[in-house]
Amino acid sequence: MSLVSHVEQLQRKHRTLDTEIEAVERLPGTDHLEILTLKRQKLRLKDEIRRLAS
Repeated sequence: MSLVSHVEQLQRKHRTLDTEIEAVERLPGTDHLEILTLKRQKLRLKDEIRRLAS
């Protein structure tokens, strides 16, 4: 897998997590721990994307 395709894959996962977080936040009785976990995953992906891009 090339670096560019790997970064693109990470960016897709990042967008997917963003959509998932929005959906979970709209649910009544949302588990805040689940949201926090998803946001941490999203942040790790963002950090990885930045690291690979530099």
